[in-house]
Amino acid sequence: MPDRIRRLFLILLVLATGPALAEKVTLRLGTLAPKNSLYHRALLEMGETWKAAQGDGSKLIVFTDGAQGGESDTVKRMRIGQLNGGLLSVVGLREIDPSVSALQTIPLMFRSWEEVDYVREQLRPAMEKRFFDKGYVVLSWGDAGWVRFFSQRPAAAPDDFKSMKMFTWAGEPEQMEVMKALGYQPVSLETADILPALQTGLIEVVPATPYYALAAQFNGPAPHMLELNWAPIVGALVVTRKAWEGMSPAGQTALREAARAAGEKMRAQARTEVDEAVAAMVKRGLKVTRPSAEQMAAWQALAESVYPQIRGRLVPAETFDEVTRLLAEFRARNK
Repeated sequence: MPDRIRRLFLILLVLATGPALAEKVTLRLGTLAPKNSLYHRALLEMGETWKAAQGDGSKLIVFTDGAQGGESDTVKRMRIGQLNGGLLSVVGLREIDPSVSALQTIPLMFRSWEEVDYVREQLRPAMEKRFFDKGYVVLSWGDAGWVRFFSQRPAAAPDDFKSMKMFTWAGEPEQMEVMKALGYQPVSLETADILPALQTGLIEVVPATPYYALAAQFNGPAPHMLELNWAPIVGALVVTRKAWEGMSPAGQTALREAARAAGEKMRAQARTEVDEAVAAMVKRGLKVTRPSAEQMAAWQALAESVYPQIRGRLVPAETFDEVTRLLAEFRARNK
């Protein structure tokens, strides 16, 4: 082969394989998950696998404990390039696409994790396509347990909470309007402000998963927990398409596989550690209240009364209807 042709061939080969020889990549992820929590550890594990495939010098930086702000702030930072991704609950994910709200924002809609898993998997392909079209790649899905109510005073029935100020996520004016219309006292705060707000009396009730409540020490100033599975906390690990496309093919493959494994691990551990978290808080003085059948019926009636306000307002109408259809289908098969 003549030298001129050989040189041209080598140049074309370098150009063709350039992505596989990608330069150092720094992946910056934001999350509200506490440092050293199971979620943080899973992300770090994932990062080691990805770095080995992406190449020497690449690194993963995880900002825990809401260090980059609330979930809405995390999404804003992703949009302007300050962050490349995030481990987000539905609160942040719906800033990208509102249809994901159907997995978390409808109270007492789901009765078991099996129902959550079935609905999520049925909705997943369409949701992931919408995310991709909007500039984000969904790497894995996870969850963090059922929301329960932690309060400063014992409470069991829906009306018991109306005299207490309740935390709501910042940036959710529609939810605040619904709560006020029902006679509750919502207080909009960022997650980092919950503990000091409890300690000063700015709020008296926090809807939270047991695992997160233990990690954030909410059980100290709010020593009463209502054992009611109000709604699941569902989340996903997402990165921007710009960050994704800046990785080598090997890095992309390794990250997707490691993220999928991390999501499965987070789901499995979070679901089993709920009881352990409650037991640990009980040892520290937590009082658990179990609603009676009558009180449970009142909660169900309350939830169903707000469905018309949620449908088309907090959750797109077509997605709300699809969830109810899928649940009816699942329950018919699994009587």
